[in-house]
Amino acid sequence: MVARWLVFMALSLSCLVSWANEPNDVVLIAHPNVRVETLSRDTARAIFAMRQRTWPNGQSASVFVLPEDHPVHARFSKSLLNVYPHQLRLAWDRVVFSGTGQAPNVVMSQPDMIKHVASTPGGLGYIERGYLDDSVNVIPLVN
Repeated sequence: MVARWLVFMALSLSCLVSWANEPNDVVLIAHPNVRVETLSRDTARAIFAMRQRTWPNGQSASVFVLPEDHPVHARFSKSLLNVYPHQLRLAWDRVVFSGTGQAPNVVMSQPDMIKHVASTPGGLGYIERGYLDDSVNVIPLVN
């Protein structure tokens, strides 16, 4: 009985580990000069909503996003930030129309996202894990 339970637990953990590292999982990426190990979900939400313009260490943040109708943008918004894409749009419109900020930089594809984040100090964006390369760092989100 104990052996079955151990096998079940081992299989469950291996499924979780493989699920957590699926190539189509969306991950937060940053320019290599960003010296932040993790980011809270609330801070990420504030940065992507353009309410916070700096990383937690004070470094200026340059935000890149995919177009609103891109499926990865929707998955990023819902699964990583816990907001709907239209809520981000409302936040962007609010800072632009109030004159207190600007909308994030829109890139057309995930390879473009990597290129822009990697070449912009303080750059922040998101891609599917399968697109990762050594030119950017992954920033894990914590609650």
